[in-house]
Amino acid sequence: MTDVKFYDPNGETYGIPTYPRRLAPEGLATRRQLRALGLRPGGQDVAAQILWHGRRDPLTRVRPVRAAYLYRIDLAAPVRPMTPGRARAVAAMMRARRTCPDCLVTYPYVIPTSLGCCPACAGHPAALAA
Repeated sequence: MTDVKFYDPNGETYGIPTYPRRLAPEGLATRRQLRALGLRPGGQDVAAQILWHGRRDPLTRVRPVRAAYLYRIDLAAPVRPMTPGRARAVAAMMRARRTCPDCLVTYPYVIPTSLGCCPACAGHPAALAA
């Protein structure tokens, strides 16, 4: 079901052309869709947006309005290739996220930011039971 109140192709109501879900014209894509095509926005401005109602919050019973911005495919630039230096930098960043700052052990999973260290150093009962 489409929400007609979000249909504003001229941008009179929302400032930029706005479409409900699944009704955006051809030639426009979200960032995720551009990435799937091997493209990136490349500095262009937002061409349009898609608005829809999100899931109802069980506490407030309010359905928030969600937005996805659309970019022109013909103006999109190709994704920059992964260079060996960037690959090393990404590997170093991920290794740092997997290393406990207290015991300096590198784990095969990312250390929870809520704990700030590995579960064993944090003294979590689930980690001590394992």
